[in-house]
Amino acid sequence: MITIPYLTAVSTYFSYGLLFAFGQLRDYSRLIFDWCSTNNLHGYAPICLAHEDFYIRRLYHRIQDCFNRPISSAPDSWVDVIERYSNDNNKTLKRTTKSTRCLNLGSYNYLGFGSFDEYCTPRVIESLKKFSASTCSSRVDAGTTSVHAELEECVAKYVGKPAAIVTGMGFATNSAIIPVLIGKGGLIISDSLNHTSIVNGARGSGATIRVFQHNTPAHLERVLKEQIAEGQPRTHRPWKKIIVVVGGIYSMEGEICQLPEIVSVCKKYKAYVYLDEAHSIGAIGKTGRGVCELLGVDTADVDIMMGTFTKSFGSCGGYIAGSKELIQYLKYHCPAHLYATSISTPSAQQIISAIKVILGEDGSNRGAQKLARIRENSNFFRAELQKMGFEVLGDNDSPVMPIMLYNPAKIPAFSRECLRENVAVVVVGFPATPLLLARARICISASHSREDLIKALKVISKAGDLTGIKYFPAAPKKQEEEKDGIKLD
Repeated sequence: MITIPYLTAVSTYFSYGLLFAFGQLRDYSRLIFDWCSTNNLHGYAPICLAHEDFYIRRLYHRIQDCFNRPISSAPDSWVDVIERYSNDNNKTLKRTTKSTRCLNLGSYNYLGFGSFDEYCTPRVIESLKKFSASTCSSRVDAGTTSVHAELEECVAKYVGKPAAIVTGMGFATNSAIIPVLIGKGGLIISDSLNHTSIVNGARGSGATIRVFQHNTPAHLERVLKEQIAEGQPRTHRPWKKIIVVVGGIYSMEGEICQLPEIVSVCKKYKAYVYLDEAHSIGAIGKTGRGVCELLGVDTADVDIMMGTFTKSFGSCGGYIAGSKELIQYLKYHCPAHLYATSISTPSAQQIISAIKVILGEDGSNRGAQKLARIRENSNFFRAELQKMGFEVLGDNDSPVMPIMLYNPAKIPAFSRECLRENVAVVVVGFPATPLLLARARICISASHSREDLIKALKVISKAGDLTGIKYFPAAPKKQEEEKDGIKLD
């Protein structure tokens, strides 16, 4: 868990308080000036009341140039970021015809499949010519092709499960499938930092939801004991089923799940394990098979394995892998399979081709090289950031590394300073994170060269000095770098 320095917490609260006070003052002033003017609602109630979009109007609009930046190139190690300007104090942004070539530290392009690939791209183009860009149908109508069947077999084999089902959207994989797995009378025990898609799916299921402390198996066991002893609310009957939901790599923290301990607890209390591997599948493990391979957990001990194709595989959609009976049940009941448009055939072909490259079935060792490079890049970059004095979250081998900013004023300052030096980073604040825990989330790719990473470290170090986000003392400077002889500061 994150421990915020006392002075940092006080200054952050003060900054938000100041923004809130001035925002309220401006709202009251607007009411006075607009009191005599007529509105054009014609008797309708306003869609949004003043307090409902207060945060958007008074806080977010001030820094929205740091978000939703459009690009005009493939999300490779370098991207073309389109320049924008505003004539109304950032309330609206207008695109220009100019773009800036920037080092990309924000995309989930973990293995570098997001741009042209010598093996994948020709096969995707061939699939596009044969099947077109969309099936224009759900899977159960006319949206299943031979490529979809091959993809499900390929995914099941890759993750080590008997069968799999694929959907056209990663977010919907959680939000649409969890309600099919459990309902009223069931219990979902969710990690406190699980993704919003899991939260939405759990709420939509009608099941009782309990939360355990992030990545803490001991607290999970206490929650399981209490809930099994108490039973269902009011009736105290035994739960129909219990599902424990965890993530492989937590997207906002970069931490790897303590899966062996969690599986052990779930076995002890006969609870099902639902593992979300959106950020871990393809990115970690000797052959890219995710957190189970990395931590030595038998996939037979994980009842439901979920993942997405939007990160390591350079495509779209998601999957659920499990027993044949489970997958057959989902195909009969899951709305993402029954009603949503199926994943496009070229996208499915991209996933199949990427998996073949990872496993070396393309006749080369590029997959092994990519996996080795992303691990080396991630560990090198995290170690250097920590040496500089940044507070970096996450574990070794994780390609996600958040740099803590805390103060709201440092969110735009850090982002704009990096962009000025042609480095594109993603900054995250409330409501995507708790109010005090704003951060910059760095995502490392196998396509980044050592020179790219060294440039990024220089720029981030400079931006960190200017914004005052080096919360720890820097490590003593070495006379020479161990390998390259290149100084980072």
